[in-house]
Amino acid sequence: MTDEPIADDESTGTAAPDGATGDHTDTVSSTVEPASTPAAPEGGAVEDGAVEDEVTMILWRGDATGGEFTEYVLPAVEGEVVLDVIHRVQATQAPDLACRWNCKAGKCGSCSAEINGKPALMCMTRMSELPEGEDVVVAPLKTFPVIRDLVTDVSYNYEVAKRIPPFNPRAKTEDEVEAGGYRMAQIDVERSQEFRKCIECYLCQDVCHVIRDHEENKTSFAGPRFFARSAELEMHPLDVTDRRAILQKEQGLGKCNITKCCTEVCPEHIKITDNAIIPLKERVVDAQYDPVAWLGRKIRRRTKGTVEQAAETSPASGPAAVQPDDGTPAHGIPHAPLPGEGGDNPVDAPLVSVAAEPAGSGDATDGTADAPPSEPAPPAAG
Repeated sequence: MTDEPIADDESTGTAAPDGATGDHTDTVSSTVEPASTPAAPEGGAVEDGAVEDEVTMILWRGDATGGEFTEYVLPAVEGEVVLDVIHRVQATQAPDLACRWNCKAGKCGSCSAEINGKPALMCMTRMSELPEGEDVVVAPLKTFPVIRDLVTDVSYNYEVAKRIPPFNPRAKTEDEVEAGGYRMAQIDVERSQEFRKCIECYLCQDVCHVIRDHEENKTSFAGPRFFARSAELEMHPLDVTDRRAILQKEQGLGKCNITKCCTEVCPEHIKITDNAIIPLKERVVDAQYDPVAWLGRKIRRRTKGTVEQAAETSPASGPAAVQPDDGTPAHGIPHAPLPGEGGDNPVDAPLVSVAAEPAGSGDATDGTADAPPSEPAPPAAG
């Protein structure tokens, strides 16, 4: 053995090759340039950037038809986040491992996953914060269909977003026309400002048990992210569209039982339950059952548009989500059938530890990220 020191992590290339640049688009990463991995020293002092311990990663490998958890053992490196370790697995043991990431700074919301059973961003979860000496289990978001490995199809959320009536400001007053813009009180603007921090990681959607444990509710439940979006618009001092009836009848606001799970997993620390969902519930109740509030609105002439008018301003027609292509009436999104005769999500399969083997050639970018969910078959003619 020589006395040459082990190079620190800046020269070993243990971090994601392009992670620091932030110039990726939202891609499904499956291949990473090979990088040297610092070997754990047999004894003596531990050099900077490396420790004697190993880290065991148990990652979900599979697709919509099924799969299993696979175990990978790597040397532990100080200062890494979970996404760094995923990239090292890609570089050294499983080049076909698929995961979605982009900025590696907690601002794009792309690398959402379930780490030790809790929804979180892989780029913001430090390995040092996880239980020492225990395996790290990383699985795709359970609420959404699996495309491949750690990548899920979150298009459900895009369809729900199409049914949110857009911002509809009132007409300007004469003074505002002369001034060249609207006048608003800062305190009124701040009420909805919090919700604009959302990075659409959909961790709140994933953890919400209303759709996580009940697939059938996806046809009539918008979810925490879109309740926050509706609250942002409903509380805006200039908006004149009444979304309360849509929230109650189309988006399933009443199904939320305010367990605050969504607030707990939000990486932007948005108080979704306290500042969005509960105030929206209060507004719906006031509109439906409170005669004093009704009279106050009449006296103060604070009327808003009807639900029909709100639906007309929406960029897409229909209820809270997409309609089937065959024209069959449905209340919301027709979800893709889950694999397996029992309809179980493949991520619910028991953990199967297998020896980590170098995966064969393959590229998860070959259209897997854009694969559309299956659609209901049209009825037979006649």
